Amino acid sequence: MPNRLKHDSKLPGNKTSIFSVMSKMANDHNAINLSQGFPNFETDQKLKDLVSKAMNDGYNQYPPDSGVQELREQISLKIKSLYGKHYDENSEVTVTSGATEALYAAITAFVKKDDEVIVLKPAYDTYEPTIILSGGKPIQIQLKGENYRVDWNEVKSAITSRTKMIIINTPHNPSGTILTEEDMLQLQDILSDTNIILLSDEVYEHLIFDKEQHHSASKFPELSERSIVCASFGKTFHNTGWKTGYCVAPEKLMKEIRKIHEVTVFSVNHPMQRAYAEYLKNPDNYLELSKFYQTKRDLFLNLIKDSKFTYTPSRGTYYQLLNFSEITDEKDVIFAERLVKENGLASIPVSVFNINNKDNKQLRFCFAKTDDTLEKAAEILCKL
Repeated sequence: MPNRLKHDSKLPGNKTSIFSVMSKMANDHNAINLSQGFPNFETDQKLKDLVSKAMNDGYNQYPPDSGVQELREQISLKIKSLYGKHYDENSEVTVTSGATEALYAAITAFVKKDDEVIVLKPAYDTYEPTIILSGGKPIQIQLKGENYRVDWNEVKSAITSRTKMIIINTPHNPSGTILTEEDMLQLQDILSDTNIILLSDEVYEHLIFDKEQHHSASKFPELSERSIVCASFGKTFHNTGWKTGYCVAPEKLMKEIRKIHEVTVFSVNHPMQRAYAEYLKNPDNYLELSKFYQTKRDLFLNLIKDSKFTYTPSRGTYYQLLNFSEITDEKDVIFAERLVKENGLASIPVSVFNINNKDNKQLRFCFAKTDDTLEKAAEILCKL
C-alpha cells in the first residue's frame, strides 16, 4: 500500500548546524577541534563532588519547575552584587535546560504571528528558527566592520509598529566583542516609550578581558524593566554537557516565560542544581574566570604572533577571530574545510552567521582548550 503521508517543513531553510558539520569533519579527519565552543579540560572536582553528594543525599526526583529554591536565591544574590539589580528569587528567576531553552522560552512566550524581532548579525543560530516557529519575522541588521560594532541609528530605523523584541548578545559570539556602557545607554534611549521587549543573551558574562566590564541589561534601570536576561552555568563552569542555565526578568514577563518552560522541559536536573547552589556561595568560582581565560587567549595569540593571520584580541567569550586574507582569497567556508582535511585543524567560518553570507575572511577559533592543544593548533597555523 503506498505511503500517502505528506508534510511541509516548518523550517524549510534550516540546514545542519555549522557546529555539527565542523565537529563531524574534525572527527572524520582526526583533527584538533577548535570549532565547537566547549572546553576540553575538566570541570572543577569540587563541583563534581557536590553533584555526587546531592545524588547520594537523595536529590534525584523532580525539583520545583522554576528551579531549586537555594539556587534561585544564589542567582539573585550574584546579580545584585555584580549589577545592583534585585530579582525576586520566587517570581523573577527561573532555572532552565541551558541558556538555549531560556532563549526559546523567552521568544516563544511573546512572539506571535507577524511580530518582528530585530536580530543583530552574526548571531547565535537558534534565535531565528525560534522566531520563525512562533510565526514571527526576523529583521536582520548586520554588525559593522571586522570588529562588529552596532549602528544604533540603523537599529532605530528598523523599529516599526510590529517590533515585539530586540535580541542582543554580549559578550558576543562569534566575534568576541562586547557592548559598552555607551552602547547600552543608546539602546535604553531607543527603547524608551516603546513596548518592545529586550532579550539579552549574556552567557559569557564572566569571560571578559583586559579589565573591561560586562554591562548587563540588568544594570540599567529602564532597560531591566523590559529585559529578559539569559545565562549559562555550562559556559561558565566548563560543563556544557550538563545543560543548565537560567533567565531573569520582571515578574510580568517571567510569568509568561514559565508557562512555556513548564510545557517544554518542566524542570531541570536536580542534583546539578543543588551543586551549583553550593558552588556559587564562593564568588571566586566565577570572578576568577576572566583571568583564567585571558591567560588562555594571550597564550594562543602569542603562539601565532609570527603567523600570517591578523586579528584584534578578543574582548570577551572564549573565541578568537583570525583574518586569513594574507594567506588565501578563498571563501572562508572553503578554507575552513581545507584546514580540517589538509592540516588537521577545525574552526568555524564566520560568514555562515552573516547576512547574505558576508565573507570577511575570518575563522573563529575556540581557545577554551588545554595549553598543549593550543600549542599544537598554533603550530599548524604558523605553517600556513
